[in-house]
Amino acid sequence: MTYIVTRLCLRDTACIDVCPVECMVLGEPEEEWPWLYIDPDTCIDCGACVPECPYEAIFPEEEVPLEFEAQPGIWINDTKELLPDGQSFEGELDGLPVKLKNAKQLEGGEQFDLTEDIMPNYDFYVLGPGYDAIEMGEAETT
Repeated sequence: MTYIVTRLCLRDTACIDVCPVECMVLGEPEEEWPWLYIDPDTCIDCGACVPECPYEAIFPEEEVPLEFEAQPGIWINDTKELLPDGQSFEGELDGLPVKLKNAKQLEGGEQFDLTEDIMPNYDFYVLGPGYDAIEMGEAETT
């Protein structure tokens, strides 16, 4: 079992700080990899990341909701291809600074199959940049 980060992730990095095996990486380039990703081969299933996520975006893989109903005002974050009506957002949400390339605030009641977000967590490490994204992110901030 591993933990999965879903499109509810708004790129807050508190979960990274508590991971004892450093298996969480902030996706880069953000346009292609908009969330944080957990390496399923390194994750020790401790769950330390779950309570640290202010957006409740992390689930044990077996518990990722098939039918997630959004509460009013919740935000989702995804690629332009999968969220074509998303927009960039920079500001504060729940007292935390947020800067996103493609996000959308929901009215509430929208239904999502968050199990669709399982495969991107695996793909990030197999097909995507994986741990190389750490250096990509550092280069962007310098």
